[in-house]
Amino acid sequence: MRSALFLLFVWLLPPCAAEGLPDLGDSSQSVVTPAQMRQLGEQIMQQIRGSPQFVDDPEVTDYLNELGFKLVAVSPDAQQDFEFFGIDDHTVNAFALPGGFVGVHTGLLLTSASESELAAVLGHEIAHVTQKHIARLFAQQQQAGLVSLAAMALAILAARSSPDLAQAAIAGAQYASLQTALNFTRDNERDADRVGLQILERSGFDPHAMPAFLERLQRTYRIYETNAPSYARTHPLTYERIADVQNRVDAMPYRQVPDSLEFLLVRARLQAQERDPQEAVNYFDDILVQHKSVGEAAPRYGLVSALLRAKRYPRAATEMARLQALAPDQPMVWVLAGRVKSASGQVKEAVAYYREGLARFPGRRALVYDGARAMLEARQPKDALALVSGALVSSRHDPRLYALQAESYAALGQHLQQYRSQAEAYVLSGAVPAAIEQLQLGLRAKDGDFYQLSSAEARLRELRRVEEELKKRR
Repeated sequence: MRSALFLLFVWLLPPCAAEGLPDLGDSSQSVVTPAQMRQLGEQIMQQIRGSPQFVDDPEVTDYLNELGFKLVAVSPDAQQDFEFFGIDDHTVNAFALPGGFVGVHTGLLLTSASESELAAVLGHEIAHVTQKHIARLFAQQQQAGLVSLAAMALAILAARSSPDLAQAAIAGAQYASLQTALNFTRDNERDADRVGLQILERSGFDPHAMPAFLERLQRTYRIYETNAPSYARTHPLTYERIADVQNRVDAMPYRQVPDSLEFLLVRARLQAQERDPQEAVNYFDDILVQHKSVGEAAPRYGLVSALLRAKRYPRAATEMARLQALAPDQPMVWVLAGRVKSASGQVKEAVAYYREGLARFPGRRALVYDGARAMLEARQPKDALALVSGALVSSRHDPRLYALQAESYAALGQHLQQYRSQAEAYVLSGAVPAAIEQLQLGLRAKDGDFYQLSSAEARLRELRRVEEELKKRR
């Protein structure tokens, strides 16, 4: 059941019977423009960001976006906007949403046997976007309208967390429209495989990783194929699809592509987080003592992460020194070292360390978050405000930056600006009523200048209109 829950934009769908796709020309944009697709994707993302299953981890997010944009750079439409994010779910899956948003389950990150396998899945999802498969789906669904399709997508996303909700969610989103969408999506899988393979090869990864990954998934999902509900039984991971991909890669040279250190560190980070802290410490200790890993850096990174969670700060500092000797110029290692300093009470040293890290790795999300947090703890709110406000120039859709900005304003006693920033954090998490309440509190504070008050009042009116629209759609 659970593999059927992302059926609109999912990886695990079979190929179509025909090689080609109909040439729709601009008809895919006659119903919805690229800007509208992006807006719809943002609306869905607001719900996802507010979900506890959204992976709000800057290290994972930065890695997924670095890998994703390496693939996007050689895709058929490198100008398309993309954003990659993680979902805390042990199932092996990834999915594309309208507007270029691509979600990756933590289960996929941990199960991929190599970085090339992970890249193969992302390449496939990127192809769904660049080939305008989702826009074509909307062209077929013009009778349903954008609101109905958004509701359908959200219903399927929400149903993932509970099999019991799946039937009701799909019924509420109109079964007939869903079935049409599924039929259309199946017709795009072979094309996404073809273009995904091209992306994989051009980006320098091993294209042979794609059929290897599909074969492993087929073995895993045999039970699913026999127990799937009737509306999803036509969506098995077929031998034909695997054979088609295998035939394509047979003509391609084999590449032995080593996994990047960051891929290994991200996996170690997730492994440290999914276990009980002491269990995680024992797990990584065993790997290091028994030499069960090819390299030492990744398991030692996991060990330090686990020691921090277990609040064993002296040993964390000792192991951190060993890790820095192994990978002194790795940004994830740099961030972890800053966290060890902060957790050990060395706040001023941590601030200086983060400043150096930001100079060496500008724009690194985790360094901005942790650096601002350390500055606030060191009672340097002006510096924290300057850091997060600068980051917001290029990251306007980051709720955590707005929350840190709100904390910085609060420490400076600027209450209108504090509430205004917190309101934007709530908006990006899909909590419009809470955002309205924040703006009302800010206006009552009456400590802003004329421009700030006018801006807050205009934003309040705008959000009230948004809330009215949301009520009408319910």
